[in-house]
Amino acid sequence: MKKLLLILALAAAFPAFAEPTAVVRMAPNFTWAGAPKLSSLRSLKGQPVVLLIARSPREGAFRKQAANLQKIYQQFANRGAVFAAAFTEDNGVIRSNIPFVTASNGAQVAADYGAKPGFTIVIIGKDGNVDYETTKVLPASRVHDVIQNSYAVQSAERKAI
Repeated sequence: MKKLLLILALAAAFPAFAEPTAVVRMAPNFTWAGAPKLSSLRSLKGQPVVLLIARSPREGAFRKQAANLQKIYQQFANRGAVFAAAFTEDNGVIRSNIPFVTASNGAQVAADYGAKPGFTIVIIGKDGNVDYETTKVLPASRVHDVIQNSYAVQSAERKAI
């Protein structure tokens, strides 16, 4: 009996050893106008999503992040990554060779993700989990690493051990 209580106490104290849940932090859904109808984040299950939140496409941090991503865009495309933008003030034109979808209500998307005013990048894994979020412009290689080592991949590797 004492051993059973000890095991239960240890399992409660160290939840990392417990079976992981499917999604730790579910990404809030958002929509965008697409042909022929409205599309949503939920429709992209199984694809990683890189979401850039900014005031407008002219914001310096947004432009710098888009330029960083352009450098290795083909590697992202090969992984089926989708790029989305949510603008809180002005939608404008995105000057990039990366095909971005633009969220229908950028201000609401920013609020749903708890984005601070200015720039935020959110990387959403294939399972819909928010794998990474920061207000800093990231090198493309870091974004690629997060997509490659998403929560779903890490969870599968933990199960294999």
